[in-house]
This record gives sequence, structure tokens and C-alpha cells, in this order.
Amino acid sequence: MPTIMPQSELVRKAIAYLNEGHKRDPRKSLSSLLDEAGMRFNLTPVDAEALEFLFRKEQKRD
Repeated sequence: MPTIMPQSELVRKAIAYLNEGHKRDPRKSLSSLLDEAGMRFNLTPVDAEALEFLFRKEQKRD
């Protein structure tokens, strides 16, 4: 029987996945990583959009 995980935990795991994915291959696009994270962690469109906003904002700072 599958374990039900709170959406907030899935978002945390997606953030970790995005960070690791960027470290493994910095040339990989954020859009591609977000698509993978969205499918892997079953993110809602709102969650995916929020993550994209945060990561793009972080990229501009660097």
C-alpha cells in the first residue's frame, strides 16, 4: 500500500532534487529540471510555478 505524503514534504523533496540536479549538471536547463521534479514528486502547477519563481530569482542573485 502506498504511503501518503503531505504536499509540503513533496515540495521539500523537489527542492532538494532541483539543487542536486543543478550540481550534477549545471548546464541542464531549469525548465527541464522542473519538469522532471514535477513528474517525480507529483507537484501541482502552482507548486511548480512557485519553485520556478524562487529558482529564477536565486539565479539572478548569483
